[in-house]
Amino acid sequence: MPELPEVETIRQDLSQGILRKQIKKVEVKDSKVVEGAKGVWQKKLLGNKFVETKRIGKLLALVLKNNVYLLIHLKMTGQLVYQKKNRLIAGGHPFSTKDETKAIGGELPNKFTKLIITFSDNSQLFFNDMRRFGYARLVSKLNWNRTRDKFGPEPLTDDFKLPDFRKSLNFRRGTIKAVLLNQGIIAGLGNIYVDESLFLSKIDPRRKANTLSSIEIKRLFANIEKVLRSAIKFRGTTFSDYVDNKGKRGNFSQKLRVYGQQGRKCVECQNLIKKIKVAGRGTHICEICQK
Repeated sequence: MPELPEVETIRQDLSQGILRKQIKKVEVKDSKVVEGAKGVWQKKLLGNKFVETKRIGKLLALVLKNNVYLLIHLKMTGQLVYQKKNRLIAGGHPFSTKDETKAIGGELPNKFTKLIITFSDNSQLFFNDMRRFGYARLVSKLNWNRTRDKFGPEPLTDDFKLPDFRKSLNFRRGTIKAVLLNQGIIAGLGNIYVDESLFLSKIDPRRKANTLSSIEIKRLFANIEKVLRSAIKFRGTTFSDYVDNKGKRGNFSQKLRVYGQQGRKCVECQNLIKKIKVAGRGTHICEICQK
């Protein structure tokens, strides 16, 4: 699943293609994934324009000029594809690594296409989803605010403050990994960047959150922001399940120290990195460095 850096990359790239173009056609292909009646989508979008792109955590919001918000969550296998003539940019989960056409499921639209938005210049935005875990949803500004309020503070924003972070951990008895993955506590973190942040902080992901010292919490707070800033700078992480909106694979993978490195030597102590399960997720750890 794309995490905060990947979704932020998609948001930035889409902003260069879809904003301030009049929408002339809307096609809803799957009412399970594209929530709501087709007539509502036609009424809200036809003749309208996207004026802004927003994001909270891993949730993308495309804002229409009448304060209607199109929320898109890619979940495990969703992707957004923008096409203008021969230009194609795609972000999310590729369905194949062999070539660009297979990565988006074949010629567009295809059997994975759930929503098509056509603009006045005949460019198109496709929302595809292989396993139908994602969603596209139209909401009012009020409902967007309510949705946003369900998320915890997001790193790299002024809302992410060390005293509040410390307080959140001090009262949690779950593992630190489970706490960091909880979107209601911190928005945007997923498996990759939690593992990386804990490694840099020399904290065992199996530790109970309320056992961390004040120094460890301060170190973790700083490293979460450090890892995310670096990942955004390098446009996300390269894996078979993520391609950015310019059709390029992210290259933060070259910076990974622990995630996906099982069986390799730790860059700090040369001990072998292990992959275990914590909070129901595959978790990467150096049992020498992380305590």
